[in-house]
Amino acid sequence: MEPQMTEQTERPLAEPRPLGEIRSWPRSFADRLTAPLPGVRALARLAREGRLRPSAASLHELALLPLEPGPLPAVDAGSLALTWAGHASWVLRIGGLTVLTDPVWSRRILGTPPRVTPVGVRWEDLPHVDAVVISHNHYDHLDLPTLRRLPRDTHLLLPAGLARWARRRRFAHVTELDWWEAVELPGPRGPVRFDFVPAHHWSKRTLTDTCRSLWGGWVITAPGGPRVYFAGDTGYGFWFERIGEAYADIDVALLPIGAYDPRWMLGPVHTDPEEAVRACTDLGARVMAPMHWSTFLLSAEPPLEPLRRVRAAWEAAGRPRKDLWDLPVGASRVLTGV
Repeated sequence: MEPQMTEQTERPLAEPRPLGEIRSWPRSFADRLTAPLPGVRALARLAREGRLRPSAASLHELALLPLEPGPLPAVDAGSLALTWAGHASWVLRIGGLTVLTDPVWSRRILGTPPRVTPVGVRWEDLPHVDAVVISHNHYDHLDLPTLRRLPRDTHLLLPAGLARWARRRRFAHVTELDWWEAVELPGPRGPVRFDFVPAHHWSKRTLTDTCRSLWGGWVITAPGGPRVYFAGDTGYGFWFERIGEAYADIDVALLPIGAYDPRWMLGPVHTDPEEAVRACTDLGARVMAPMHWSTFLLSAEPPLEPLRRVRAAWEAAGRPRKDLWDLPVGASRVLTGV
């Protein structure tokens, strides 16, 4: 029996902005940072301690990483289907639309060893993609080789400051948003709403563009429900509670649980598993689906540690086990309509 969606209590939100709007932005978004960025001393300490990747002794866990690729489930416009392709890449079917989050179908990204699990969904098995949401411009979230596989008329929904980058690559339907702004895309049962919300993170893609574009997460709402929160990349902090106050009845929260060790370096920008569970509570979300682990080795924790810790934290919080969707790469869950 599939879980049912919660009844929504809609609160006043910002009026949707026009799709494809041409906008101007400040030169820097550094004033949005909630923690200082690491400097040269921090990077030197990281190199000196040698804690850039998991220890050799823990790499035997790679063979145990959960992988269950399967066909995408059939859903109607009143249901929500989530399929984890790996890392922060999800295939969402919501409100009759197919939406990709931070799609990375590449085998490797700049500065990182190749992915340790294959992509959970073959590109040729994807339905028509109606929209892509991007959380920020780091290479493991904004992957140009993957985006180039999409038709150039695909809707790209981006953080403020990234539209010019996309238009230069000949994407025709590009919309960029500030925090707490929204747009709508037409769906078979009415418009699907996409709200861009804050995150505790930062942006950088080249040596000269630190914080020149914004970073954040997305709240996606179908007419009459469901509502999904996609965190992108974020540390733990006050934004989760404020997002939960602004967007009632989040059905599913897609939250990162990996790339957290060492904490002195990564704590401000990446939640660990316990913090992700706290964030889910702060959001008021019923279901949590962990992500941002089991794909790329970005930090020093053992490969399976995020899964062990998030399960223990969820149990310690007294949350129902059925509401932790700790999916293997390639697996899906469906939330049925009311």
